[in-house]
Amino acid sequence: MSAQSSAQRAITTAFSRKIWKPIRNAIREYELIQPGDRIAVCISGGKDSMLLACALTMLQKISDIPFTLIGLSMDPGYTPESRAQIEQNIQALGLDTQWYSTRLFETVNRETDNPCFLCSRLRRGSLYEKALELGCNKIALGHHFDDVVETTLLSMLYGGQVQTMLPKLHAKNYPGMQVIRPLYLVRERDILAWRDACGLTFLACSCEFAAKARHENSPESSKRYEVKQIIAHLEQGNSQVAKNIFNSVKNVNVDDILGWHKGPERHTFLDEYDKTE
Repeated sequence: MSAQSSAQRAITTAFSRKIWKPIRNAIREYELIQPGDRIAVCISGGKDSMLLACALTMLQKISDIPFTLIGLSMDPGYTPESRAQIEQNIQALGLDTQWYSTRLFETVNRETDNPCFLCSRLRRGSLYEKALELGCNKIALGHHFDDVVETTLLSMLYGGQVQTMLPKLHAKNYPGMQVIRPLYLVRERDILAWRDACGLTFLACSCEFAAKARHENSPESSKRYEVKQIIAHLEQGNSQVAKNIFNSVKNVNVDDILGWHKGPERHTFLDEYDKTE
């Protein structure tokens, strides 16, 4: 059996309950795909985007909702070896993608304060522009359940606010473009299990910042990495911790919080306090 058929087939067989079902549930629950959508699935070379591209490619063949799928890969300044590895994986998995090049790494590697944040922002803007150029109205990104939970906790611990990563959103400054996250309900551990079961090797982040950390045998010194470790530690004592964090932003009781806001309009519990006597 080829790498393409075995890896893709595993999504709907061995990993049907852990991967295929959560993807379809997320698409249905959050209305991520509509008839006539032209979706750019962004393939960065990592495990998440490769799984997403495989799953959407399979879904397109059987879905009752007609949509167009365009693989989109940005070369932000990969080494020839990294680029070759991504291309080999794309070919092995039977995926189609359009490549375009930028000088993103060259710009980001000059940043010392928060290179990961800058890289994410610049990468997203570049993908928006290219997707619009290709006539797409949506881009699909490979953020998964654990990304959502980590973002929620990050916003509380370091941002002083309750905020999460939404399953879809309208792109700011790019009218008509939406971001969708079909892996929204998929656990990272199940993506890793799929990767290992299929004998696949994907590219880790290949920027100089991450490469330096790997060379020094030390983890990324990022707040997200710290939060990931906190959640993993807590889950050793309570396996429901991540799910509870996720559910907490679906079950906000405005009667029991100090304040909230929608855009610039801010409210406090005092606004309604005397009206409840």
